[in-house]
Amino acid sequence: MGARQDAGAPVKAGDLATPALLADAGVLERNVANMAASRPGPALRPHVKAFKCTSLAAVLKGAGHSTFCCATTREVEGMVAAGLGDDLLLANEVVDTIRLAALAAHVTAGRARITVAVDSHETVAAALAAGITEVLVDIDVGMPRCGCQPDEAGSIADAARRAGLHVRGVMGYEGHMMHEADRDNREAGVARAMAILKSAHRQVGGEVVSGGGTGSFDCNDTVTELQAGSYVLMDGDYARLGLPFEEGLIVSGTVVSVGAGGHAVLDAGLKALAMDSGPPGLQGGGRVLFCADEHTTVVGGNWAVGERVGLRPAHIDPTISKHDHIHLVDDINSGGDAEVVETWPVDLRGW
Repeated sequence: MGARQDAGAPVKAGDLATPALLADAGVLERNVANMAASRPGPALRPHVKAFKCTSLAAVLKGAGHSTFCCATTREVEGMVAAGLGDDLLLANEVVDTIRLAALAAHVTAGRARITVAVDSHETVAAALAAGITEVLVDIDVGMPRCGCQPDEAGSIADAARRAGLHVRGVMGYEGHMMHEADRDNREAGVARAMAILKSAHRQVGGEVVSGGGTGSFDCNDTVTELQAGSYVLMDGDYARLGLPFEEGLIVSGTVVSVGAGGHAVLDAGLKALAMDSGPPGLQGGGRVLFCADEHTTVVGGNWAVGERVGLRPAHIDPTISKHDHIHLVDDINSGGDAEVVETWPVDLRGW
């Protein structure tokens, strides 16, 4: 778990070395409660790749979610070590039998239940060789990433069962529709993707239909469990969709230089922020001119050297993975005066 701050000596956000990753405790609480009301208990399988932090995962377990989704074997290992291994899904194809065998050992020892995604006879063989006992068949539902074709799903499931594996069902991620800004287009695209998944499920069988994410939480009525994670703190790209979740994450930087033309330079750049979904938003007005390795240049405001400025990331997942800690604060809009409530390690980084 994270380190709670000493009540007798409150730490302010302005005391932290920058760049620092700050999360709003109130926003987190509201977002978690909002999703739990919509997708209670096992209807949500939170995806820890979004935040890579077992302390935050423990908050979700406290909200009633005891099943989790992982993207890497490192995430699975870390969740087991944190006592959060009741039901973990490695929603990714892995052919490294050494890594898979390490996961299987946790199951054999009674420390966890671990299910692995497969999408080919080769991935079934890797799971079997490593001692994995439970799998989901991953279906390509329109996003050109992992997943077998729907008409291959039955034969893959049959082969897995003949080999002695328990096939729990299917999974499919409609990621190509997750950030579609037009609500009608998003709903239609999700419906098309889920029709494919339902077709595959009829061939495969099993009790689990897993998929979806934050962007389809309220329009995917096919899955038995939703694989959402970004909703906990949101980001700029998801904020465009008008979802009922608040942005609660910033990268705090310090103004280290002010130019004659009125621009200011922060000490947080590309190595502290993910830019794959666009530049960060600027807390409190102004705009980002550009980001460099260790700097972000901002314009349209009146900043002084030494001032703290918050950058709202456009993509939460790879931004968090660049940091060692998440500092939970009482009010992210209080700038340097925000009180640090807890500091959580980002302990699921790596592979």
